[in-house]
Amino acid sequence: MTLTKSELAHSLQFEVKGDERGSLIALEAGAQVPFEIRRVYYIYATVPGVRRGFHAHRRLQQVAVCVSGSCSFLIDNGTSQQVVRLDRPDVGLYIGAMQWREMFDFSPDCVLMVLADAVYDESDYIRSHAEFLRVLDDSPQQ
Repeated sequence: MTLTKSELAHSLQFEVKGDERGSLIALEAGAQVPFEIRRVYYIYATVPGVRRGFHAHRRLQQVAVCVSGSCSFLIDNGTSQQVVRLDRPDVGLYIGAMQWREMFDFSPDCVLMVLADAVYDESDYIRSHAEFLRVLDDSPQQ
């Protein structure tokens, strides 16, 4: 696998189907989600002022969606950083491998759903920012 520092996370726009009864968004692997979904989890009832994340994944790809409320992501690829605010259920944030992420500024009603292309694997995590930068520096670049 070749790692690259060039790309940061990017937004995905989901089609909303709805009528007077309400709205519906369908997410399918290979269509709205650019990978096969192997795991889904969600974060909710986050204590005010708490920051979460503080890690990168060696191989894992994810799509994060605020299905309720809002939160912000700091995404760092080792070269540049961006802050992305998720506050609509029809927008997802694609986060590829080797992207440091931190989540913060959760609204009280935030429900953050994350779709992943693999099941939980502790060995895929990089939990130190210094180690993350070292791994990037040691990796072949595109």
